Amino acid sequence: MPERRAAGAAPKPVALPIVLVGPMGAGKSRVGARLAASVGAPFIDTDQRIVERYGPIDEIFDREGEKYFRVIEREVVAEALREEAVVSLGGGAVLDADTRDDLAALPVVWLKVSADAVAPRLSGGNRPLLAEGGLDRWIRIRDERRPLYEQVAGLAIDTSRRSVARIVDQITEWAGARA
Repeated sequence: MPERRAAGAAPKPVALPIVLVGPMGAGKSRVGARLAASVGAPFIDTDQRIVERYGPIDEIFDREGEKYFRVIEREVVAEALREEAVVSLGGGAVLDADTRDDLAALPVVWLKVSADAVAPRLSGGNRPLLAEGGLDRWIRIRDERRPLYEQVAGLAIDTSRRSVARIVDQITEWAGARA
């Protein structure tokens, strides 16, 4: 079990995988990479893994459609959840019932974010579900998925105004208590 090593602090064991869920722009990739470094574990961004294997997500949506994307997303997520790592799931991964079942026994953190805080994070992005509708569409998607995030998560953290370091510390404490 990897341990967190902070200056002057005793190592703290954490159970892996630790899974991050939440809407687009909540900071899952950024927090996940920093959390993984903090606990000495690999970091897996399932969206990035999809890009590496199948190409850009917006092109997958254009070429094959959302239904096809969700099939390959499920395969990549199922594989990642079997690894001892910090795993960041794409915002819509929780739509899959099998994924939600897989998450039931794992430490899952829901990264929440307000619409005001996410607006600048989304500008200039290449997010196919926001191509039409922008921030209003993001709000609708977030609100539709909120019950699923609540269902799978053991911890919820609002990333709107918190530093990444503070978020990582909170997740590490929570995950350490579960170990």
